[in-house]
Amino acid sequence: MAKIRVGFSSDFNVKGNNVGFGTINPTALLDVVDTLKGDFNISGVATLTSYGGLSAQNQRITNPSKITRNTGKTGQYDSSDEKETDFTELGGVHHGDDQYYNSLSEDIIVEDGKILSVHNIEMYGNTTRFDSTPGNDKEDVHTHQSHICAGSLEEVSVTGHFSVPCGDIDGRQDTPIEGTVRFNDDLATLEFFNGVEWRQFNYNQRSGRGIFGGSNNNSSSYGNTMDYIQIMSTGNAIDFGDMTVTVYGGGGCGSETRANFFGGRLSPGSSGYTDRIDSVTIASSGGGVDYGDLVGTTVHTAGCSSSTRGFKVGAYNYDNDIEFWEIATGGQAIDFSHLRVGRHTHQCFSSPTRAFAAGGNVPGNTRSPNVDVFIMASKGTDASDFGDMASERGENPGTTANSVRGIIGGGMSLAAGRLNSIEYVTMTTSGRFADFGDLTTLAQGSAATATSTRAVFGGGHDGTSKRNVIDYVTISSLGDAIDFGDMVQERSTHGATSDSHGGLGGY
Repeated sequence: MAKIRVGFSSDFNVKGNNVGFGTINPTALLDVVDTLKGDFNISGVATLTSYGGLSAQNQRITNPSKITRNTGKTGQYDSSDEKETDFTELGGVHHGDDQYYNSLSEDIIVEDGKILSVHNIEMYGNTTRFDSTPGNDKEDVHTHQSHICAGSLEEVSVTGHFSVPCGDIDGRQDTPIEGTVRFNDDLATLEFFNGVEWRQFNYNQRSGRGIFGGSNNNSSSYGNTMDYIQIMSTGNAIDFGDMTVTVYGGGGCGSETRANFFGGRLSPGSSGYTDRIDSVTIASSGGGVDYGDLVGTTVHTAGCSSSTRGFKVGAYNYDNDIEFWEIATGGQAIDFSHLRVGRHTHQCFSSPTRAFAAGGNVPGNTRSPNVDVFIMASKGTDASDFGDMASERGENPGTTANSVRGIIGGGMSLAAGRLNSIEYVTMTTSGRFADFGDLTTLAQGSAATATSTRAVFGGGHDGTSKRNVIDYVTISSLGDAIDFGDMVQERSTHGATSDSHGGLGGY
């Protein structure tokens, strides 16, 4: 292919210092220095500053394509007489309309609606062709001609509007070329293929703010406190405002603009659990608003999200239901699908396309190392087995992710008790978890969230008391967590989200 494609390759005429394309009246100046180049303004096609590989002959395919059909005697019809004709075949002169093509630029233009014949395909089987002789039903062997037109550009320059191909997640190419760019309708973002996986372009307007909501604090009461941090800095959390209900054991999720906290056990003295979904605008501060309801009341549930959908995943007592709602509009959550088995006191994390439910307690009241995975755009498709963590992690481990790695820290093991270990997984693989490092303290019931580069773990307890410590790690490296600062109050079994986590896409 020519390195720079200009959109035409008709015959050219040179007269003196002037050159004309497809005309006998040249007006543009021609300058030849080592290579042929010029400054031609071709109205409606392109403005050239350089050109490689001028064609020395007309390469334009203009033959129309049409269907002709011949019939024989009454009652007889031969489908082989129904043919596509007058198309152009590349190379060889088998018919009067065939042409040879030799292009210095290797560019052949097929005009819109015209057909270039590439090859023929032999077809076998029963067809509409038949022999009128009574009782003759033999299989037919015949030829169908295949006509296609395909091309590609190595470089393109435009001065007006340019749109990349678009489609949903299922519409991605099965074998994409490295560097392929498209718009993903499901994620509402541009994405590209890096040779291994599809990745989303980053949103520069994200602030990197993380929010924690709800709690079970040291006074044995539940909390409605929300506090926030700027994940890329360090320091103590700042009060954000209050939720509409006082709960613990709820979930958290969010888009790049809204944070949702939902479910949980109501404060002692109140009855039962809540189905409330609270919402706040991440970039501001203030109290939550009632944004909608879950399908039912719940506690010890987990949350995750894509850039558009929020998910409630599992709950006490071994609930396997997955529910979702549109974060931008709120309202009633509806059924989405199911986990493979019911689980509670687990946590979730997500990539731009898939959600992962990790650990927790499963039927038999055993702590689980297992991780389920489901596609967030595919309503009605149940979760499948992703693999096992290196350690069983019940009792609310802290989980989060960027668009590449999932990070899991803390929790509780029947064999080892409360944990401070952290492990990670590359979400495009299947179940290959590896050791990452350690949190600064034992942490059961912490909550975690992330930006594209840093994960933070806030709160939790060590079996004796709740803690207010916030730890952080750099997701792309390995190593022990570092102290970030302190939360507004000691707490555990709460929710967290950010405007920059892995479910939103981007680097």
